[in-house]
Amino acid sequence: MNKLVNKNFSKEVKKYFLNTSWMMGEKVFTMGLAMVVSVFVTRYLGPEKYGILSYAVSLTGLFAIATHMGLSGLAVREFVKYPEDHQELLGTILGVKFVGAILAIVAYLGFVFWTADDYELEFWVLILVSGTILINPFEVFDYWFQAKVMAKYSSLVRGISTIILSIIKLILVYLSANLLAFASVYLIQAVLIVGLFAFFFSKKARIPFRNWKFSFKRAKMLMGQGWMIMVGALFAMIYLKIDQVMIRWLVDVKEVGIYSVAVQLSEAWYFIPGVIVASLFPKLIELKNEGNGQFENRFQQLLDLLFLISFLIAVVLTFIARPLIEFLYGVEFIETATILSIHIWAGIFIFMRAAFSKWILVEDAIAFSMITQGAGGVVNILLNLILIPLYGGVGAAIATIISYAMASYLSLLFYKKSRVIFWMMTKAIFSPVRYLIKL
Repeated sequence: MNKLVNKNFSKEVKKYFLNTSWMMGEKVFTMGLAMVVSVFVTRYLGPEKYGILSYAVSLTGLFAIATHMGLSGLAVREFVKYPEDHQELLGTILGVKFVGAILAIVAYLGFVFWTADDYELEFWVLILVSGTILINPFEVFDYWFQAKVMAKYSSLVRGISTIILSIIKLILVYLSANLLAFASVYLIQAVLIVGLFAFFFSKKARIPFRNWKFSFKRAKMLMGQGWMIMVGALFAMIYLKIDQVMIRWLVDVKEVGIYSVAVQLSEAWYFIPGVIVASLFPKLIELKNEGNGQFENRFQQLLDLLFLISFLIAVVLTFIARPLIEFLYGVEFIETATILSIHIWAGIFIFMRAAFSKWILVEDAIAFSMITQGAGGVVNILLNLILIPLYGGVGAAIATIISYAMASYLSLLFYKKSRVIFWMMTKAIFSPVRYLIKL
């Protein structure tokens, strides 16, 4: 009997290890390749043109949150819990997200026509990049693969698309293409990802697209649970992307370009907690349902791991920021080094937030997620209004750290149910000392 249990446990561990390995391998590969290509693109475009492109991407990200509809982790949970309803879930999730996409694109275009100079370069870049909003509903394929612990196919999609788009970008640099050509790459990438996801899904799911069904009843149920997650995600996107938008309006696009390089290098590591947590989320749900105390133990270990990784990254990047920026981007972007050495420390809270976001779903504390994200968003906007006019990108980086800490750590202390996670995070922050004592 024990041999059978051990065999099953070993098989299950191997399954999740391979799933995580695929996700991590894909992210390391795509991050590395994208980073190398971005160096060529950034140096070619220079701070001002790169700032316009970064502003367009950040603004699109803010409006695209309407396509989120609170269905990311919620959709994975539903696919795991109701394997017999996948046809209805697929159709309903796609339909709900598509409605959000239509609303987002209309609002975005209205904002662009209201704020941007008609027919100027920035105007057309904003229009081109906006097309990516309409592709977001097809994230439903990724949700399904996550729920089935088949990250291999999501990894293949992103890996293949990254290779193709990287080649295109390098060709554009070689041909001395204009900024509009680089903006169109974002739309091409989105369409390519959808096509690849649809191809792999048709091969592995055996659920014909014609059998997908939209259910108003299930849509109402999903939105009833998901609207608070969506509002929370909106607040999260505000404190993730609003800084670049505010720098554009409070300083200029050149400062956006300088700041964006630091953010790109800092946020390049954010895939790590996402991969680890997304791969382990189905197992965490199982442990919680079993109710034998293992969930709490594993969750503390997860927080410890996420903190240690983020702390090590922050220390290394702080020390090498200046020579790294000078080597990769040249003296034209040297101001980026100071911003990077500050901004990188915000990653500690992002890493631990990745685990907390799943705890929110498991513990059904969605309302609190909205409140914490809102607190972070408000703090970020207020601090940006004060610090950006005084210190530019450096001020935005300081505001980022404080707002991330508020949303993902400090605010947990003020809610009885989440207070246990605050102390677990605090314990994780002291994990280097704890492990040294044990050793």
